[in-house]
Amino acid sequence: MTSYTRGRRVIGSATHHVENQAPWRVGVDEYELNAPLRNAVGAFGAGWADSALHDVGALVGALDFQRDADLANTHTPVEHRHDRWGYRIDEVEYDPSYHRIIGAAVAAGAHTSAWADPRPGAHVARAATFMLFAQVEPGHACPISMTHAAVASLQDSPWVADEWLPKLYSREYEPRLLPVEEKRSALIGMAMTEKQGGSDVRAGTTVGVHLGGRSYQVTGHKWFCSAPMSDGFLVLAHTRDGATEEGLSCLFVPRMLSHGVRNVFRVQRLKDKLGNRSNASAEIEFDGTVATLVGEPGRGVRTIIEMVQRTRLDCVLGTAAGMRQSVAEAVWHARGREAFGAKLVDQPAMTAVLADLALESEAAMLTGLRLAQLFEAEASDRDVALRRLATPVSKYQVCKRGPQHAYEALECLGGNGYTESFPLARRYREQPVMAIWEGSGNVIALDVLRALRRDPESADAFADELFTTRGASILLDAHTDRTLGLLAEVAAAPDTAPLHARRLTESLALAFQASLMLRHAPSVDAEAFIAARLGEDRSAMYGALPAGTDAAAIVSRH
Repeated sequence: MTSYTRGRRVIGSATHHVENQAPWRVGVDEYELNAPLRNAVGAFGAGWADSALHDVGALVGALDFQRDADLANTHTPVEHRHDRWGYRIDEVEYDPSYHRIIGAAVAAGAHTSAWADPRPGAHVARAATFMLFAQVEPGHACPISMTHAAVASLQDSPWVADEWLPKLYSREYEPRLLPVEEKRSALIGMAMTEKQGGSDVRAGTTVGVHLGGRSYQVTGHKWFCSAPMSDGFLVLAHTRDGATEEGLSCLFVPRMLSHGVRNVFRVQRLKDKLGNRSNASAEIEFDGTVATLVGEPGRGVRTIIEMVQRTRLDCVLGTAAGMRQSVAEAVWHARGREAFGAKLVDQPAMTAVLADLALESEAAMLTGLRLAQLFEAEASDRDVALRRLATPVSKYQVCKRGPQHAYEALECLGGNGYTESFPLARRYREQPVMAIWEGSGNVIALDVLRALRRDPESADAFADELFTTRGASILLDAHTDRTLGLLAEVAAAPDTAPLHARRLTESLALAFQASLMLRHAPSVDAEAFIAARLGEDRSAMYGALPAGTDAAAIVSRH
């Protein structure tokens, strides 16, 4: 007897002849198959990037790239503290597959293309590129995101920017640890949190002593440092100049100094993480480490905040990318498998689940691209005000929806979904990090209150955004009125505002997403999303769509 696997003839038992299984989802253009993303890229002003995005879609949908994604998460990073002669080197070795993935992302401009070529739609195009890569392999997206975001903090400090930004803008990936003058390109990381502080960065104990000029010597530890083999890091430390305490400052720590000298950057251990295994996260120690001031002394939080805003945006984009992978794999499986005499995709209960997952994915993607549009170089003052509030609002909602979305999609594959041989097991483990990184739920909700308090224009800008679809949906209008009423109540009672922070944030986010769906999704998708999220019959579970929803039409579009 003969059986077949992936097109090859294999001699074996008839029991190994595989039927009723969807083929491997490879050899596809992920951008071409994602109609909602293609339409949104054009709607948000980046239609000129279509050709490049098709190239990226074909690359990440290819067998070789997906094979590298598997290898990078199977052959995990290895820490090397010393070389063979006992010299301290503190290097992390990655599998070659990981370098190939990052090299491809850098070549496509997923890191800094929006900064290097700031034309209209550049941030939207970069966001779409980032999502396509993160859809298949999320681990590499961390250093790619941090490099993109770091530009915002470095660009106003020419004593660092003049030498480093050209390296960040380069599309020629250089993985070796070399002095900056010998590097063809560079990636940037950050190290903010400490054991005793977490999100409370002011509780840190790392100290920077002024050496002269803008140079400091840093001593302390950092509890989380992602991508420790990056070329430079933004670090927060309490600085002092002699006996004068300057406050919490932002410092730039290069891994290599001039003439090939290694800076003191001790890797204490690598974290054993829940999610992806391809990217290393480490505990690190500084001990007389050389650093350069970024921004002004004592204004570290202000210096770093624009970087944080952009990494929060990338948390939204990364979650949306994961949702797209979940929908794509679940629909692919349902179209390729029969049960009880019919294709899974044609069975009403499954169709409803797939449609609901697709609606969530589309709303998250539109949210991410609209946020990216607000970060464009030509953004107006109103755009800046809107993004100050919309970014934490969206980060809270989209990222918190990610894990449950991944689980429901995983369940669509049944037992296969629960195995590491299929990509949704890894995705299920990965999605929670987006809700934790750059501020977990309470931190983000409280940041929403802080944005409203410090920047009252942001509330007005947010209301203006919602009013663009006023009258288009009775349900959304009613929800918007309730939400703006709650916002006014919270503003009038700041002492009790934290008790309502989560509810307010979620309400703002749902209004924002529903408005975007009305503007940019087909009416069948928009109406179903609004009814399922805001209607009287809404459910906490996926798949409980309102009666009359054309679920098959929604699934076919995705």
